[in-house]
Amino acid sequence: MKGIGERIYLVLRNVIGHGKLLKDKSQGIAHAMIFFGFIILTIGTGEHIIEGLVRGFSLKFLGSLYGYLTLAQDIAQWVVVAAVTWFMFRRVILKPARMQGNPAHHKDGMTVLYYTGAHMLADILTFTFLVYANDPHGMAVWRPLSSELATLIPNSLNAETATSIGWFFWSIHVLTVFLFLGYIPKSKHLHVFTAGPNIFLSRLGARGALSTINFEDETQTTFGVGKVNEFTWKDILDVFSCTACGRCVEFCPTATTGKPLKPMKLILDIKEYALAYSEKIAATPEGQEADVPKLISEETGISMDTVWACTTCAACVEACPVMIEHVDKIVDMRRSLVLMEGSMPAELQTSFTNWERQSNPWGMPQDSRDAWVQDLQVPRLADNPKAEYLFYVGCAGSFNDRNKGISTAFVKILQKAGVDFAILGKEELCNGETARRAGNEYLAKMMVDANIAVLKQYDVKKILTTCPHCFNSLKNEYPEFGFKAESVRHHSEFINDLLKQGRISVTQEAESTRIAFHDSCYLGRYNEIYEEPREALRAIGNVEVVEMPRNRSKGMCCGAGGARMWMEETIGKRINVERVEEALDQKPDVIAAGCPFCQVMLSDGVTEKKKEDNVAVKDLAEIIADRLA
Repeated sequence: MKGIGERIYLVLRNVIGHGKLLKDKSQGIAHAMIFFGFIILTIGTGEHIIEGLVRGFSLKFLGSLYGYLTLAQDIAQWVVVAAVTWFMFRRVILKPARMQGNPAHHKDGMTVLYYTGAHMLADILTFTFLVYANDPHGMAVWRPLSSELATLIPNSLNAETATSIGWFFWSIHVLTVFLFLGYIPKSKHLHVFTAGPNIFLSRLGARGALSTINFEDETQTTFGVGKVNEFTWKDILDVFSCTACGRCVEFCPTATTGKPLKPMKLILDIKEYALAYSEKIAATPEGQEADVPKLISEETGISMDTVWACTTCAACVEACPVMIEHVDKIVDMRRSLVLMEGSMPAELQTSFTNWERQSNPWGMPQDSRDAWVQDLQVPRLADNPKAEYLFYVGCAGSFNDRNKGISTAFVKILQKAGVDFAILGKEELCNGETARRAGNEYLAKMMVDANIAVLKQYDVKKILTTCPHCFNSLKNEYPEFGFKAESVRHHSEFINDLLKQGRISVTQEAESTRIAFHDSCYLGRYNEIYEEPREALRAIGNVEVVEMPRNRSKGMCCGAGGARMWMEETIGKRINVERVEEALDQKPDVIAAGCPFCQVMLSDGVTEKKKEDNVAVKDLAEIIADRLA
């Protein structure tokens, strides 16, 4: 297995260190209190259970360490009780929105808290009475809290009775242990056993790389995932590791704007489906198709609208404390719909046809791909095959009228800095990224192979892009298809480097300007590029870069990813409007982005809010190019 060291680090950081959980401070601390409290207390529980089976067994051979362990257990009991009390208060009184809507999940959570509370109270009462009775198991000298509580017991109670009461509560303590163990397989708390392995076995490397399909494998009769038995074993481990915490729902742009996709519900629906048909699947002979319903059906509760709502922004993946890969499952379900059933939104079918015919989603003539550079004196690789950098323009930057301005601005910056670059012009083809996220892996593979042939023809080593989707695909996915560039860089990184190196400089704003920066999902969460565009903007004098509440790894999607750019948004509130409202709350003069898709969506949102006369939406390259000294 590759990456053992990295996998161990992930477990230490996210299981032991509660890395992701502690992003939500109150919940993370409370969970850590129960987690570490149980580790300490389970040592004592195990000791006394073994003592019941092996007369005279004790951990006292640990010497003075045993006393400190006992002290830790005495404190841990109350620490766990405090955490359980907080979680109950939160569920019953605070009622966070992300945990509402499913009574069964609430009941499950409360049941576990009842078990945990009863378990701790029984433990506390056990040692309170044993300390009172001077029973050697009480170890009063190392149990100050139990000793203090024991002072409340009436002196009239004799030691023999107190000892019996103590062991009675101990039996309840042990009973709750075994009842809880019996309950766990049916509960969300199965993650007690599955979360660690799931994190250890999580996918390493770039988040932005989807799995590939080998269309030449004649033994493969299905593509994508249409039934639960077509998921990989890791997908199934994922769904059985879900803690039903709702963090994915809280950050999902579709869930927060009234769409049917709720990431947690989808994962738990798949889990229920797997449990319901597990015996039938197990009994099906190898090589035969299991007689189970399709994933998208009334039986599973998963609808077409659910699957096609996803923007693939990965907010759910980022938020998940046990590292479930929600997006990959949704894309696999889309693959089955498109490749096996030919089922997709009508608008998407039009885009597929356009890609097939003209290698762009608008269906614009391929011969016009480089019409935007007519007056810019930009060389083509055909004329300058030794150029250091290929500026891979992409479909949006080549065909969308508004996005052509971004391409033009970046060219001006490159020319000002004296960068040796060229474009492919009419030879450039769509990289296939959006078709992949839309489930049409076959079409995407055709585009990828054709694109790679051109890149290899010119022996391209270094690539620059203005589109995070092109950037992510060329950097993280193309190596799986047989092409790995020496470097693939997004223009926000490159522009920031040019500024730092002094190869370009920018003038100061005449008046103070507030710029609200929007993190593009495929630049930020997928590739962890957060600071470079902000540093570039701050290089402009008299500019204040302001942050929206949801920024960086928690940034909200514009609504265009996952092929949603090409589908109508008819359910709930428009995602781009939600995001623009958040930006407008910061009273900006400019909303800045580093993605042509985001630029279109944010511009549309500003127009819908009737603020286009007061707030400009610009790409980072446009802002810098306008101020070149």
